[in-house]
Amino acid sequence: MEQWNTQQQRARTWLEISIVLALSLGSSAIYSIVSLIRKLTTPEALNAQKTVINQPLSDQPIFDLVYQLLGIAFGLVPVVLVFWLLAKPGQSAFTQLGFNFKEPGKDLLRGFGLAAVIGIPGLALYLVGHALGITVTIVPTALDTYWWTIPVLVLAALRAALVEELIVVGYLFTRLRELGWHTWQIITASALLRGSYHLYQGFGPFIGNVVMGVVFGYAYQRWGRTMPLVIAHWILDIVSFTGYAAMKALVPGFLPGT
Repeated sequence: MEQWNTQQQRARTWLEISIVLALSLGSSAIYSIVSLIRKLTTPEALNAQKTVINQPLSDQPIFDLVYQLLGIAFGLVPVVLVFWLLAKPGQSAFTQLGFNFKEPGKDLLRGFGLAAVIGIPGLALYLVGHALGITVTIVPTALDTYWWTIPVLVLAALRAALVEELIVVGYLFTRLRELGWHTWQIITASALLRGSYHLYQGFGPFIGNVVMGVVFGYAYQRWGRTMPLVIAHWILDIVSFTGYAAMKALVPGFLPGT
């Protein structure tokens, strides 16, 4: 009976993982793989094709803003679900995942450090991959320049940081540990998942995000905190999104898609 209960619990855990990923980044990985296959079947080389990360959702500025905010808000629902699933009597999910303000100084230093370690090599890898023709031309934002553009991009960066780090690292590490996986099995699985939902950008970003996943996974294993990972990811995306938007406004035509 005990063995049956254990098997049943493992099956329930796998089902839960499948549902969480299907509602979030697992489905993104499937769409990303299909997108890459479609790109590879066209006559154009990958570096001649373009992908836009933050796109306008309406040609009317006010409704574009409304749709952008709605997309950000609803995009965070899987994170809320994860917190609810991980909550235990007497211990919140925030504490379990190290997503709180218990160590603000350390978290900031670690976050900026991780951003520096990942950011510069990541940009170099993108440029090399693009030159080799294995990476799509990435346009971080195609939003028009409104008063709300930069704040929305900052919020979009925060959404990406929260969803990816709290689900792909915090949640997945917790559940896979409960299933008896070893540390490097978990880090590898998490890193490959991170890379897979970036495949729509080409093979270069896939490799870069797998490396990022290994670094972030190892950092989480050592520190037991997702907060530095969220901070680092937020910084990287803010620089990418708003930096592109600023150059688009200041020097039209200098960057792809401007």
